[in-house]
Amino acid sequence: MTSTAAESAAQAVHSLAFNERLVEIRRHLHRHPELSGEEVETTAYITSLLNQAGVKITDYGLKTGVIAEVGGQHGGPVIALRADIDALPIQEETGLTYASEVHGRMHACGHDFHTAALLGAVYQLKAQESSLKGTVRLLFQPAEEKAKGAQQIIAAGGLDQVRAVIGMHNKPDLPVGTIGIKAGPLMAAADGFAVRIRGFGSHAAVPEAGIDPIVAASHIVTALQSIVSRNVGSLDSAVISVTQIHSGNSWNIIPDTAVLEGTIRSFDEAVRGRVLKRFEEVVRGVAAALGAEASVRWIGGPPPVINDALLARLGEETAANLGYTAVQPVPSPAGEDFAFYQQAVPGLFVFTGTAGSREWHHPAFELDEAALPVGAGFFSDLAVRVLEHLAAERGADHSGAF
Repeated sequence: MTSTAAESAAQAVHSLAFNERLVEIRRHLHRHPELSGEEVETTAYITSLLNQAGVKITDYGLKTGVIAEVGGQHGGPVIALRADIDALPIQEETGLTYASEVHGRMHACGHDFHTAALLGAVYQLKAQESSLKGTVRLLFQPAEEKAKGAQQIIAAGGLDQVRAVIGMHNKPDLPVGTIGIKAGPLMAAADGFAVRIRGFGSHAAVPEAGIDPIVAASHIVTALQSIVSRNVGSLDSAVISVTQIHSGNSWNIIPDTAVLEGTIRSFDEAVRGRVLKRFEEVVRGVAAALGAEASVRWIGGPPPVINDALLARLGEETAANLGYTAVQPVPSPAGEDFAFYQQAVPGLFVFTGTAGSREWHHPAFELDEAALPVGAGFFSDLAVRVLEHLAAERGADHSGAF
């Protein structure tokens, strides 16, 4: 790193304009949203900011997304911080002066906030790089909305040597200055399904000449509701929602086929496996009882986000040290591909309060940008704390290690 770059990083952290700079970065990203797998300009913009700060960028052969590193001057462990960078196919309706300039695309889930906050943490970590007790790997991840980006990062080697991974998501229903931290399950596994029911078509006036797939589909929808109530314990939870039914094209014809689509959400892998197995049994059994045949196609989603208890404790200590309010958040049934990282290494995913008036994926979604330095500060300080913990337990009995 050149002296000019070092001075630039230090000035960015200590300048009175630091918060305004994060706002500027976030608004640039907000005006130029890109969909999953298409984040070419976003990748170039992040790369340029990292280069300006003298941050080492590592080539992992990714089409989009950036992996960089800070620290490592004295060896030590490697941990990772992650932000997602993709947007959604939604037409923005906020009326903001910095609204999306791309028709039909919008940062309606706050990934622009996550990216800007992580860049703020990068500036802060770079300013203290010489004292870091290890390496902080920075994962600017593509394609979270399609639940593919985390797996791409892992396949490329982005988690190699990483001991712990930390991420965040904005939370509109929490006030600014609040961090939602919870050990154990935080977000749900998100499995999609498409069920095809094959009957035998006939004239609607003579249903006895055919096998009605619509009747079979209706019975299947009703029977599926018994899975959660009779196969999931009262202290566990799961949701089965049929969200689409497609069949037929005429009022006087019984069709050959019907299709059901929807989603299953769960917070525990054992519960998830039991529900998915029972789902297939119910679908095929009910169809067969009515003379029809049924097949299930699964639309793979991420597993549940399950936070490491020790990392959660370190997160609570970090929030308290910074003067933020740590709360136990209500788990969200939304899915997050951060969970794939947690299958490989211990991880912590937190909610950062942004005091928004709309939920994720709403065309009028917005957030309070005063939360940007909160996210940046929490990211950077927790990274330092985790590295110090790992350095301290090195050579000890590792009884509290993750």
